Amino acid sequence: MEAMKQQKRASVSAMLDPKIVVPAIRASVTKLNPRLMIKNPVMFVVEIVAALTTVIFLRDLVTGGANLGFTFQIIVWLWFTVLFANFAEAVAEGRGKAQADSLRKTRTESQAKLLTGSGQDFKLVPGTSLKVGDVVLVEAGDTIPSDGEVIEGVASVNEAAITGESAPVIRESGGDRSAVTGGTQVLSDWIRVRITAAQGSTFIDRMIKLVEGAERAKTPNEIALNILLAGLTIIFVFATVTIPSYAAYAGGSISVIVLVALFVTLIPTTIGALLSAIGIAGMDRLVRFNVLAVSGRAVEAAGDVDTLLLDKTGTITLGNRQATAFRPVRGVTEQELADAAQLASLADETPEGRSIVVLAKEKYGIRGREMAELGATFFPFTAQTRMSGVDAGGSSVRKGAVDAMLNYIGGGAPTAVASGNTARAIQPAALSELGREIQAIADDVSKSGGTPLAVAKDGRLLGIVQLKDIVKGGIRERFAELRRMGIRTVMITGDNPMTAAAIAAEAGVDDFLAQATPEDKLKLIRDEQAKGKLVAMCGDGTNDAPALAQADVGVAMNTGTQAAREAGNMVDLDSNPTKLIEVVEIGKQLLMTRGALTTFSIANDVAKYFAIIPAMFLAFYPQLGVLNVMNLSSPQSAILSAIIFNALIIIGLIPLALKGVAYRAVGAGALLRRNLLIYGLGGIVIPFVGIKAIDLVVVALHLA
Repeated sequence: MEAMKQQKRASVSAMLDPKIVVPAIRASVTKLNPRLMIKNPVMFVVEIVAALTTVIFLRDLVTGGANLGFTFQIIVWLWFTVLFANFAEAVAEGRGKAQADSLRKTRTESQAKLLTGSGQDFKLVPGTSLKVGDVVLVEAGDTIPSDGEVIEGVASVNEAAITGESAPVIRESGGDRSAVTGGTQVLSDWIRVRITAAQGSTFIDRMIKLVEGAERAKTPNEIALNILLAGLTIIFVFATVTIPSYAAYAGGSISVIVLVALFVTLIPTTIGALLSAIGIAGMDRLVRFNVLAVSGRAVEAAGDVDTLLLDKTGTITLGNRQATAFRPVRGVTEQELADAAQLASLADETPEGRSIVVLAKEKYGIRGREMAELGATFFPFTAQTRMSGVDAGGSSVRKGAVDAMLNYIGGGAPTAVASGNTARAIQPAALSELGREIQAIADDVSKSGGTPLAVAKDGRLLGIVQLKDIVKGGIRERFAELRRMGIRTVMITGDNPMTAAAIAAEAGVDDFLAQATPEDKLKLIRDEQAKGKLVAMCGDGTNDAPALAQADVGVAMNTGTQAAREAGNMVDLDSNPTKLIEVVEIGKQLLMTRGALTTFSIANDVAKYFAIIPAMFLAFYPQLGVLNVMNLSSPQSAILSAIIFNALIIIGLIPLALKGVAYRAVGAGALLRRNLLIYGLGGIVIPFVGIKAIDLVVVALHLA
């Protein structure tokens, strides 16, 4: 929430930046092109009306018509109304273009070392000539020429050009840290990269297009609102056309310029002028949070999310589970268990694996061994097997989730236990007894909120390594906020149900999915969507790609694989899973801002009605004088004041459209009541005060 407040202050200061304002003033004129204006039906109608009245004024100027000064002022403010609408959109776009310019500076015309064979032979070619599938060598000091996947090697990479974060990150072949981005720089070592993006469609190219709004299409909600506004405009066209008949019936007439003034002040010009700026600003707020949305549709979907799927590790907990204890079964010493667990973890680069190696050394002085010297074969962890381990020196050691290990031991896995040079078989009854003992230890660990990791050597269960993670501070309050907004939170974890239940209760989530596989995630998303709910989730691995593609809001981590980044409709440049909550809040704020300003726009038509209608008909129907509650000075000053207010309110609301209304974590009903009170009532009261104040100024300056 504090970050959102800081972002709002930054938005206001950015709007006043001359580098943005001056080009926006020029753009507000160039946007008068009817081919551009037609995208905004309400303001397009205002432009047509302004153009027609300008023609009428020029005709009257030649023929010597009456009230030329009054007509001229009305026309000027009609054009200002259109220009102010264009200015609002141009300011919103200008902030994106400023970011795009800084991104363009990161694109350098670099030479690429295109590999010509299976060895290290390469030839220097322009980076722009690379094609998808080419393999390049990138060494320390080189700039990565295009987006790609690391297929060999490991290197430290500076991604500050993309993320703004100066700390280097590790990129390596295999796993979920293999994706590299063109324009970033290798700081140490070397990597071979297979190019995955053609020139012009790299990640930076897509970022530039997104922040510039070049690919911005109207969202379903914007289309629906535009249809509503167009419908209201058509209704007011018919209403305005019938007014001369009422005047004629009373024996009078109403000039075209007065009818135009009535029409423009009654149609919803305020929201019509700001609608595009609100949408652009919503995507801009995401960009300032270092999150890129593929489209405005994704931002809106975030605001309508019903179910939030959150990975436990790194999102709900700190994500650095550490080994805290070795819990052996009867007949096995702690040191034996520690030795086997360390051997299984020597090639495990996860925080858990490294912590097991450290704990074994600290408690029992067991030093690390070189995998090459042991002639060892490492079996990495996978989401399907949920275990990892090593075969070395004639022994097979595995560690993993308790149920996975029990299935492994009982499912035809090696069942020989080495005792000198003699092997003896584990009997099913003994295995069952060991299984019960292991399960009892695991349950004890789980009830305390820890994660049990079973260890087996040569088919024999040795015991449990106890892992402990810490729930992030303040996360429970965040979930309570989401609950008040009507959003259901589901924790996704590979832990067993007891551990998951303990952490879920501590964190305050609504539900959890334990021992989850990628297929389970996908099924959960589809089940929620079948109930008519919108689902958001985040992920970084290739195995997350199907679920990211299925989710209504899929936030891919920038450190993740290419497949994950392409599957999601948002990319978090900071690779912070917790940011999914902020993404939802920004989406909510976008919808709240649009709803609030729509309410204000329609409500302030009421005050304009009380200003113009009495002024138009007072000469024919004196009884309408009771509607002149503002006691405006004259019919002409009333009409001119309403037109001026109609234009100035657009400028006045631009900061609100760009920074968004104040975010509140409340339910839909409470939010509706609040908006009706503040923006509905405010939309009625403010025009009364504003029009009266302008009327006093108009009269004082003898403008009417």
